[in-house]
Amino acid sequence: MNCLNQAWTQHAPELRSWARHRLHNAADVEDLLQDLFLKGLRQGERFCSVHNARAWLFEVARNTLADRLRVARNTVELPDDVVSLVEVADPVDTLTACLPRVLSELSIEDREAITLCDLQGLPQAGYAQAKGITLSAAKSRVQRARMRMKQQLTTACQVQLDTAGHVQDFVPRKTL
Repeated sequence: MNCLNQAWTQHAPELRSWARHRLHNAADVEDLLQDLFLKGLRQGERFCSVHNARAWLFEVARNTLADRLRVARNTVELPDDVVSLVEVADPVDTLTACLPRVLSELSIEDREAITLCDLQGLPQAGYAQAKGITLSAAKSRVQRARMRMKQQLTTACQVQLDTAGHVQDFVPRKTL
């Protein structure tokens, strides 16, 4: 990969400067540059056929940075006394006790859509492909299933909402 090494030697200082202006953290800059170099390596011999190596490196750097920023999560240091706050169970968290029974009371289609897409994490495009329907139809089916589950959950578990629409209380129901 002599052509990658040559391009990297020539453009790395400029890429590092560009990344430093956007990230402000030396470790993040080095991580970004390492990811960029690895992406160049993955190109193999195709990298040698790139017409403008500098443009390719900067485009991939911009895309890599955008991906990193998209998934970046800000964290906040919690105080030591937060444990006492965690011990109080949130009604929404405990509402999951009603879920198995409510799911069993839904139609097979609704239960399947919710189980695959929401509980097992199958993308709606994958669900559409598995069912042999269009993506639009799959999205509609999942949305309708969610609405019916919400209605069933609200009714069967006697969910009470506060003025802001947050779960305040409910009556637990276990599976039959």
